[in-house]
Amino acid sequence: MGGVASTTATSNSGRGPLKSGREVCAVLVTFHPDEGLPARIERVLLEAGALVIVDNGSDEAALGMLRRLAADPRIVLVLNSANVGIARALNLGIARAAERGYAWVLLLDQDRVIDAGILNAMIGIRAAYPAADRLAVIGAGFRDVNTSAGETRAARADEEWEEMESVITSGSLIALATHAAVGPFREEFFIDYVDSEYCFRARALGYRVIKTRRALMSHAIGAATRHNLLGVDKWTSNHPPDRRYYIARNDTVMLRDYGHYALGLWAAKSLGRCIRACKRVLLYEPMKSRKIRAILQGWWHGVCGRLGPRAR
Repeated sequence: MGGVASTTATSNSGRGPLKSGREVCAVLVTFHPDEGLPARIERVLLEAGALVIVDNGSDEAALGMLRRLAADPRIVLVLNSANVGIARALNLGIARAAERGYAWVLLLDQDRVIDAGILNAMIGIRAAYPAADRLAVIGAGFRDVNTSAGETRAARADEEWEEMESVITSGSLIALATHAAVGPFREEFFIDYVDSEYCFRARALGYRVIKTRRALMSHAIGAATRHNLLGVDKWTSNHPPDRRYYIARNDTVMLRDYGHYALGLWAAKSLGRCIRACKRVLLYEPMKSRKIRAILQGWWHGVCGRLGPRAR
C-alpha cells in the first residue's frame, strides 16, 4: 500500500535515552487533505526517521497525491476504505511504526506545520526531566493560527516544560514501551477527547504528561471567529454538527469516567456545558438548529453510553 522504510530503525526499547529524531517514526492521519500536505510532510521528514500516513477514506484526488508521496521509501501508507476515526487510525499507525522497528512515535495531524528542530527540542526536554521513565506523553506547545494568540507561556531557562492534565494528540512524542503499558487510544470515542482520555488514563497509572512551554508548531482549533458582545470579545469554534456531537458526547463520558462526581452529578455538569455551547451556537454560528440538535443528542448518547461513530 505504500513505501517501506529502506533502513532498519536504530531506536532503543523506549526506556533508555532518546538521542536523535532519526530514532522517531512520525504518524500522520489524513482525511481529504489539501494540496499543501506535501510541503508539510517534507518538514516532517527533515525531523523524523520515517513517516506512517494513515488515510481515513479520502477521495481519489487525495489518494493519488498520497500514493505519489508514498513513492518515498521513508513513507508507509495505510489506506482505510472509510473514516474509521482518529483513534483507530492512530492505533494502526503506531502498530506500523512498531513493525518497522521504531520504539518512538511523533503523532501529527494533517494540517499541523511543525517547526524546524521540534524533535531535538523535545528530546532535550525528555533528557532533562527528572523522571523520564515515567513520562507517558511529551506534548509540543503550539501557536493557534486562528486567534494569533500563543497557546504556550513564554519559556524560562529553568522551566522548559510544564505538567499537564492532558495535551493534544498532534505533536505528542510517545515511547511505545510506555504506550503498551497505557493501552491503545480509545477507538469508540472516534474523534474528540481521544487525546484527553489517553492522558487521563496514563496519569491514573502513575505516568506524567508534560508540554513544552515553547511553541514548536502551528495549530488551528476549528475555524474560530471573534465576536463582540456588549464590548466583550467572544470566540467560537464553528465546528460542524458532527464535531459538536462528538465533543458533547465524549466530554460527558470523560466526566463520568474521570470526574469523580457522586450521585450522577457528572450528567448534570455535562448538561450545563452543553447548554453553554448551545447558547454560543445560537448567538454566533450558522446551522444553529442542526448543531444544537447534535449537541443535545451527543449529551444523551454520552449519558446512555452509546459510543462509536455517530449513527446516520
